Amino acid sequence: MTAIRRAFADLSVGQVHFATCGDAAAPAVLLLHQTPRSWLEYRDVLPLLAQRCRAIAMDTPGFGDSAPLRGPASIEGWAAVAVELLDVLAIDRAHVVGHHTGGVIALHLAAAHPTRVASLVLSSMPFTGEAFRRVRRDRPPIDAVEPSEDGSHLAALWQRRQGFYPPGRPDLLEAFVRDALKVSGDVEGGHRAVASYRMEDHIHRVTQPTLLIRASGDPFASPHVPELQAHLPQAHVAEIAGGMVPLPDQMPREFAQVVLDFVARI
Repeated sequence: MTAIRRAFADLSVGQVHFATCGDAAAPAVLLLHQTPRSWLEYRDVLPLLAQRCRAIAMDTPGFGDSAPLRGPASIEGWAAVAVELLDVLAIDRAHVVGHHTGGVIALHLAAAHPTRVASLVLSSMPFTGEAFRRVRRDRPPIDAVEPSEDGSHLAALWQRRQGFYPPGRPDLLEAFVRDALKVSGDVEGGHRAVASYRMEDHIHRVTQPTLLIRASGDPFASPHVPELQAHLPQAHVAEIAGGMVPLPDQMPREFAQVVLDFVARI
């Protein structure tokens, strides 16, 4: 299996960590993770994509081993740093894949920098319009837990997510908790950035070929597919049955195959 190589790029925010796999001459695929994960969400996906592509998974600033943004977390700021990484890697255009928060970043990247994005794969991405923002304003924190001396806050973090993860896969919840504990500053910053993003102001500028991945077991994202299709008439939909919130590391083979099949048609 093709080896994964990890490195840091010196960008405007400081050092940004990324992992790459595959032939540097092959078509580039940039992978953007959900909140509060890291490149590890795609660890098992990278070698599968590397069979035909140059796959790059970056740690969003403030997550994993990347330095945070200089200022509040924002979709626009994260997309700008992703372009900087493409510049450093001498990648003129990439297929961009994003899961949950990563999908929102990917969409803004395509809207704001259209010449840099060959196609979009938006996995389990919400439509962050006014209705979404209104609901999120009234919703309690998703991942923030009050630290406790006996460590019970770690169990609380686990339990908040457990219902959205497949049974019998404690490894996926362990990966989530490890990444959540590494977030620089506020673990809710990524969720707030999504909740405040005015997607309706940008989505009409997205003209690239687009694939919407619908994970049937993800209650946060599946209901948004029809609304996204209404705004992205060029989009196709691929459903991954049984997929839940941790889709890329829950079902890496199915996820990678859907991406490869789509990219092959571009």
